[in-house]
Amino acid sequence: MQRTRPFPLVFGAIAALCVVGALGWFAWQRATVYYFTELHDRGQNTLNLAEASLRGQLSRFERLPQLLADQRVIRSLILAPRDPDLVMAANIYLRDTAEMLGASDIYVMYRDGVTLAASNFDQAHSFVGGNFAFRPYFYDALGQKGAGRFYALGTTSNKRGYYFGAPIDVAGQRHGVMVIKIDVDGIEQAWASDEMRIIVTDPENIVFLSNRPDWLFRSFGPMTPARLARTEQTRRYANARIGQIDYARETDANGFDLLRTAADDGATLEYLVARAPMPDADWTVQVLLNARPARVQVASAVALGGLALVLLMLTGLILWQRRRQLAERLAVQQAARDELELRVGERTSQLAAANAALRDEVGERRATEDRLRQTQSELVQAGKLAALGQMSAALSHEFNQPLAAARNYAENAQLLLDRGRSADAHDNITRILGMIDRMGRISRHLRNFARKPHQQMRPVDLGSVIADAQELLGWQLDRSGVVLNVDLGSDPLVVTAGAVRLQQVLVNLLANAIDAVDGNETKQLDLVAGRVGDMIELRLRDNGPGIAESVQARIFDPFFSTKEVGKGLGLGLSISYNIIRDFDGRISVRNHPEGGAEFTLRLHAAQPRSAEAAE
Repeated sequence: MQRTRPFPLVFGAIAALCVVGALGWFAWQRATVYYFTELHDRGQNTLNLAEASLRGQLSRFERLPQLLADQRVIRSLILAPRDPDLVMAANIYLRDTAEMLGASDIYVMYRDGVTLAASNFDQAHSFVGGNFAFRPYFYDALGQKGAGRFYALGTTSNKRGYYFGAPIDVAGQRHGVMVIKIDVDGIEQAWASDEMRIIVTDPENIVFLSNRPDWLFRSFGPMTPARLARTEQTRRYANARIGQIDYARETDANGFDLLRTAADDGATLEYLVARAPMPDADWTVQVLLNARPARVQVASAVALGGLALVLLMLTGLILWQRRRQLAERLAVQQAARDELELRVGERTSQLAAANAALRDEVGERRATEDRLRQTQSELVQAGKLAALGQMSAALSHEFNQPLAAARNYAENAQLLLDRGRSADAHDNITRILGMIDRMGRISRHLRNFARKPHQQMRPVDLGSVIADAQELLGWQLDRSGVVLNVDLGSDPLVVTAGAVRLQQVLVNLLANAIDAVDGNETKQLDLVAGRVGDMIELRLRDNGPGIAESVQARIFDPFFSTKEVGKGLGLGLSISYNIIRDFDGRISVRNHPEGGAEFTLRLHAAQPRSAEAAE
């Protein structure tokens, strides 16, 4: 019997170890890239969420200072800063506004930097009387920039916050600055996590926000005199002591940004860093993920892979040594291969049948898509027919009111002629002709409205439109015994709208209000209009039973009506809603606290001279 020499076995073992070493190094590199990429992607997702939450929180308040600066109470205070009544009124307004908006503090600063009024006027750390002229949000807003942003630790409240400043201009002169401070503590609470650090640093690389307080107000690296001077110039951190974080930063061969710091127990902590700048806020948001779990995963994966490879190679060597004993298994393997080929053939046939079925299914789906397109075309045609039907109903509804008025005037004219009062009868006939002309204008206007609704808008005198609507419904008001009180103020009110369509809206609202008070002993309608900023607001209130809460959400839907069958098509308010929307205005309804329903129209104001030129 011939013995096997040990040299091939030793040579094979050495070669196997070399192969295992080379494969292990390669696997280590690939596993490092894989797990660190996975860790970086998780950090990037967290970074995106953190950045989005910061931007969302800041964007909520960015434009509010300018809006508050235009309020009458603020402008009055900035013109008379020593008036105690105005100061108290501004304090209360700012406190209520801060509670409503969820802001930390809101305050008004005079042009010399002294705080005139603040939302925390009644608290121990009130800002009233404090001078914050050294803050960038003040001098940036007061200067040519016209707006200020700054984040800092409050010198009075000793609380962190982000500040927005806006100038207060009166008559073209800059008198002061409106400031809103928002609290950032809630953002940190939303970042609570034990697996990673989320920090926000300033341009001096000082941590301003952190989900772990041990790094708060600490600087990466030593604070040089230049860095300290820039920080103390604006007193960003008030009297807080700026600590130091000893760290080392590098980018490894795979492009990953790594940061190493020392823990309190002296151990070295390694973090994988994902960062993103926020230039608008002058911040850098960073997510630091502990790299140790990834290192452990890499080592475990390489160890398991190496162990599996060694076992595989050992198995191969053993099989190689015992190759002569495998001859009997070759026949079995051949049979297994034959059986496998048979199964492959059967599987191929099954796949062919599946492919045929799939082709049939694709054909059916294409036919279904063709039917769907045809159905969509039919639905478009049906939609056109429905629109035509609704327009016909709308024309019928809009003509009923002037026709009823014309009939009433005709009956009165007949009675007047019988009594020999030809002059009064002639006046009624003139009104009937006016109604006929108005019906023509309504028809023509509805046609124009259907084609190009925005081309007919112009300055319209609201008083004239209301007077025309009163004249149109005068007979109905007299017959129903309804008292209409109109209060338009002393100044002329001119809106940007279409005269005929606006009159349609008023006629619809007044007619509905007359019906609403039917049955009351005292029937009264109040029509009040006035200017609110750059808008004209018109309110119509009745003393009827009001509108149920469940109905108010559907009151402007087409064909929805609370009247009895035969007393309305349910189109008046729907048409009115669409007309006001075409005017870029708003219409709303509510139940008045003292009873009855109240409809409110808000339309853009126009200049009276423009209305005269349009007329």
